[in-house]
Amino acid sequence: MKRTTYYTYLALATLTAAPLAAQAQKKPGGKIEEAEVEIVKERVNQLPEAARNYEKVAIEPPTKQAAATTYNYPDFRLPTDRLNPAVRVLTIRQEDLLPLTGNYVKAGLGNYGTVYGKAYLHNTRDDRASYGLDFSHLSSSRGPIDKQNSRQAQTRLGLNGEIYNGPVALGAKLDVGRERYNFYGYNRNVPDLPDDPDALKQVFYRAAAKVYVRNRSADAPFQYDLGVGFNYWKDQFEARESNFNIGFKSAYSLAEKGRVVVNGDLSFISQQDSIGTVSRPFVQIAPSYELLLNRLAISVGANLGYTGDTINDRSQFKIYPAVRVGYTVTEDKFLVYAGLGGALQRVTLYDLTTENPWLAKNQRVADTRRGPTLYVGFNSTPARNLELNAKVTVSNDQNLYFYNNNARDTTKFDLVYDEKSTQLLQVHAEALYNAAEKFRLGLKADYNGYNTKTLAEAFHRPKFQTSIFGSYNASEKLRVGAELYTYSSSYGTGYRPVLTPAGTVRERVVLPTSSVIDLNLKADYRFSENLSIFAMGNNLLNRQYQYFLNYPVKGINVLAGVTYDF
Repeated sequence: MKRTTYYTYLALATLTAAPLAAQAQKKPGGKIEEAEVEIVKERVNQLPEAARNYEKVAIEPPTKQAAATTYNYPDFRLPTDRLNPAVRVLTIRQEDLLPLTGNYVKAGLGNYGTVYGKAYLHNTRDDRASYGLDFSHLSSSRGPIDKQNSRQAQTRLGLNGEIYNGPVALGAKLDVGRERYNFYGYNRNVPDLPDDPDALKQVFYRAAAKVYVRNRSADAPFQYDLGVGFNYWKDQFEARESNFNIGFKSAYSLAEKGRVVVNGDLSFISQQDSIGTVSRPFVQIAPSYELLLNRLAISVGANLGYTGDTINDRSQFKIYPAVRVGYTVTEDKFLVYAGLGGALQRVTLYDLTTENPWLAKNQRVADTRRGPTLYVGFNSTPARNLELNAKVTVSNDQNLYFYNNNARDTTKFDLVYDEKSTQLLQVHAEALYNAAEKFRLGLKADYNGYNTKTLAEAFHRPKFQTSIFGSYNASEKLRVGAELYTYSSSYGTGYRPVLTPAGTVRERVVLPTSSVIDLNLKADYRFSENLSIFAMGNNLLNRQYQYFLNYPVKGINVLAGVTYDF
């Protein structure tokens, strides 16, 4: 699933000039320098393998995919009670799967009454069109607290298609889904516990439609991608959100070394709940000029944005610089970059409820003003199959949201904002090793230091996050993978009894959550070209940690099933 979190714009700013940096490595001319040529008869010339980023441990069976369409594939890890925080480090990108011609269906069963199903049906390679269907379902009839009181289910159906007419691609997407969760974070130290799971339930309905047109010709001087979409979201409390949106990306080459880039987003949200209706317009345009000077890549521009949000009386119109400089120190080995930027970041209930499904009703949502932002980093491939990346970011955020427990009902969460600006220091590092598609190993670590002024803590945003992941193709039939990830403790708010002369009263206090240590394993064994079995285990250390206060996750949970390719 995709999310719109406030890291997205930093990632986009980092990648904006990457193609230019790559082109900057090419020298258009020059004389031939004197050099000694050593001829070794026994040497075997071999091209180095491209270093690529990978998703945690994605060991999906072969899938059918048209050449011009990019699909996202889920992690192999089961969702452990919706542990999917907004502050989670960006996942390492998954490799592109081989363009095989098989569709597949998967089915599996697990403890906690878990039922899993997936179908991936797409046409074969075709230079005229591509189309397909993606269906998934995962449900557990029991959970970690009082069995059915902590049940959950997610079902999604996606349709997509593209028609190709020369350099032009016209496409459409449709995603619909239903999710059911329970508010099981209640106090269990009371005589009467809830006995009706339906009285605790929260249900989300989602629908997202989009039509788009884009240029398929990479050599055309004018590149464009225009999409028009509509997102609809509804919950159990009769809250609704309708979002009409337009997004476009464009670039025009002025000369061999320069081009003009103009990107933009427009969104109009109508949010309804028991309080009333709120309109949330949003417009942002990002023009820039990009220039190549041998190994130096420069991008200079600005982000101009407007949001209709008035929470905390923030300025509705913002202009941020967008400057990035990249320098290739060693061709194909070492690239350094730095930049100054900022942007408005659209925040929607559609996305927030994928991060935290236990929100209280009647929430007021605000777009984040991120900037000014300063960042510096490097990308390096010091040795074959090894890639190292690091980045340091310092930003000043307004209306950055946090999740804090509701004062009247601590099983639910409110969106809270610092009345002043929040300063963020982020340090990210990752190391990736890929040995000939046989063995993969990766490590990533993040530090997020939030300096809040009017909030007691950066509620439910942990400072430290790490992940170690790997996969091994033991044979043509057997593949195994593993991941160990951690989060440091964060904070929520609860109550504790305090003895006073008038008697015992409840005092509202800030409480820490438990730290997260989670080990996941998966194995895939192929009996034949069409038939394979899989098994996966989550939280194998059996730690009932809480990412969200009062919500412990499942203990050891396993899932096993069959995959059929055709």
